[in-house]
Amino acid sequence: MAVIEVADLTKTYGGHTALDGVSFTVEDGEIFGLLGPNGAGKTTTVECVEGLRRADSGTVRVLGLDPVRQGRELRRRIGVQLQRAHLPDTLRVREALDLYASFYPSPRNLGELLAEWGLEDQREVMFGKLSGGQKQRLFIALALVGDPRVVFLDELTTGLDPQARRAIWELVRQLRDGGVTVVLVSHFMDEVAALCDRAAILDRGRIVAEGTPGELIYGSGAHSALSFRTIEELDLSALAELSSVTRVERCAETVVVSGTGSVIDEVTALLARNRIVVSNLRIHERSLDDAYVAITGRGR
Repeated sequence: MAVIEVADLTKTYGGHTALDGVSFTVEDGEIFGLLGPNGAGKTTTVECVEGLRRADSGTVRVLGLDPVRQGRELRRRIGVQLQRAHLPDTLRVREALDLYASFYPSPRNLGELLAEWGLEDQREVMFGKLSGGQKQRLFIALALVGDPRVVFLDELTTGLDPQARRAIWELVRQLRDGGVTVVLVSHFMDEVAALCDRAAILDRGRIVAEGTPGELIYGSGAHSALSFRTIEELDLSALAELSSVTRVERCAETVVVSGTGSVIDEVTALLARNRIVVSNLRIHERSLDDAYVAITGRGR
């Protein structure tokens, strides 16, 4: 069942079209990623869905509610962690949670929330004294104070070290496993690949690709490659004639074959049919990064 439905969303600023017919759905209990280059329309899309910005046209429903006409009711049922957020340096963790809890009729148990997000020992610590990872944990905890069914997380691990990022990832998975639907806006392809059940790529105000991370990778035309050494002479033209192969080259004693689609399966099948023995076989799989560049035609 879809908990978020977006249809033909448009938004312009002056002469600039930020959103040009954006449509997608988010299913109940999934982690849905929203990707795209800077200026692609990600933040505008999320703000329209959250009810923080009014679209020029199109429709948005979140949990069956219109974010503009029924914004007050909707905000009681969603949580939002903004890309740029800050609290007064002297505000203590407990005070921040108490403040946010006062906004909701039935807030979460704050002790349980502190324990879930590893902030018990920081209960009386001022915001300005928290580490980067602790601040991110606090912002997510604040987004969850109202016990939301849907939570929006915007660039939640920017600036964190690898260990802190992976700890946050595990907590986000636990959110999903607990029945919370998560919309994740991210620039990090490894983060999306690790967390998201599905994702959509925005470019120049349009959805240009959507699917599971695997579907985005294998449907993008992004290249894979494999390299190997052969004991006997190999006719490279036979490899070049395979439908999925785009390039074959020999580097000293190593053959490197690049291609799209089922290139790895086709090349290994050809080697097996011709009983060609190879050594040092290495497969260089395409990644979501490769797919992203292939789909958008540019880096992040």
